[in-house]
Amino acid sequence: MLTNKGKYGLKAMLFLAQLEPGTSAMGQEIATANNIPKKFLDAILLELRNAGLLRSKKGPGGGYALSRSAAEINIGHIIRTLDGPLAPISCASKSAYVPCQDCEDLETCAVRRTMSRVRDAMSDILDRMTLAEMVAAACPSASPADALTEG
Repeated sequence: MLTNKGKYGLKAMLFLAQLEPGTSAMGQEIATANNIPKKFLDAILLELRNAGLLRSKKGPGGGYALSRSAAEINIGHIIRTLDGPLAPISCASKSAYVPCQDCEDLETCAVRRTMSRVRDAMSDILDRMTLAEMVAAACPSASPADALTEG
């Protein structure tokens, strides 16, 4: 399940993807526009910046902006940065595998096999979808090319 941290991070990234090229937004502006607690958003923006998804500039005319175009940022990367692995249970994770304490046979565990399929389906969708595509889906009146030139 997507946490509030992941949801707020996606909202912030969508907001930044819709800015005019070459512009940035202050954390307070992003928080107000998306109804996100400012202090929580600051921590999220820092994580996204540390992951190389955002760039920031202090002072007048400063703020946050995407580090590259929205077409080059996939949704799976944003979610993994903020919420960790996509797998619904740890034994189905590719990147953070931890065996279940109660599992007697890893290879035949129906729960693990099912949750692995869920992980694969989620990963397939989220790793192929870009921030530009998400902007286009959210703002049908905006041209998809608008989001492709952001960054």
